[in-house]
Amino acid sequence: MSEIRKTRRAAIIKTIILFGLCSLLLALCSAAEAQQARKVPRIGYLTAAYLAPIADRAEAFRQGLRELGYVEGKNIIIEWRSADGKRDRVAALAAELVRLKVDVIVTGGGGATRPAKEATSTIPIVMTQDNDPVGNGFVASLARPGGNITGLSTLGPERNGKRLELLKEIVPKLYRVAVLGTSTATGNAQVLKETELAAAALGVKLEYIDVLGPKDIETAFQQASKRRADAVLGMVSGPVYNPHLEQIAELAVKRRLPVICCGREYVLAGGLMNYGVSLTDLDRRAAT
Repeated sequence: MSEIRKTRRAAIIKTIILFGLCSLLLALCSAAEAQQARKVPRIGYLTAAYLAPIADRAEAFRQGLRELGYVEGKNIIIEWRSADGKRDRVAALAAELVRLKVDVIVTGGGGATRPAKEATSTIPIVMTQDNDPVGNGFVASLARPGGNITGLSTLGPERNGKRLELLKEIVPKLYRVAVLGTSTATGNAQVLKETELAAAALGVKLEYIDVLGPKDIETAFQQASKRRADAVLGMVSGPVYNPHLEQIAELAVKRRLPVICCGREYVLAGGLMNYGVSLTDLDRRAAT
């Protein structure tokens, strides 16, 4: 009897230990599943521009996310990275987002898309806007982007022809137009090429003036007056221009030069006119 009791007691102890181990394993699996379920998706938002001047675009992006049920800080995290107008900083910021293992990188323009593309070929990249994603080599085509990049385009090269037409309407004797561009900006050469084709069709002569930084803006208007320009075409937007739209509007008045620029923000800052897409709408759509 004594041996039987010992055997039963040992069996009971083994059963208890086995049950305990199973319960512990189940608890660990449940904790792991719960932790995985609580993992909040992370978006990296990368821009070469200052964040303050594009605050309305950033809010439009948040709004687009909210419409889809994603609320920043609640069920989604946004890692905001801005180069504050310093293009040479963007590559490091892109690399930082890759190290953080964000789920997707959203770029605020071509100046951010190229560094993001060079930083990763696996993390999905969504362009909020780019003037010519095919010409810039970001996507194979608009219909079939391929690779890890998708997003939206402002169709920049096509728009400048219409801008020249509008300038011709308000300045009937328009002959010479000063074109403000940034040679280091993504897509600048292609946009200039398309602008030259439109100018030839309209019988307009272009005077290209390179604006590499904010310090060049006032000099550019001096050059436009010196070259006897009848009007000014702001060819591209971006970190060089966006924080200084009021200055551009004031210089246009001072030099008595009609100016058409990129983005409605220029008109809101006191500029004459704009023809183009709504960047805030593009940011909102980028959330989708």
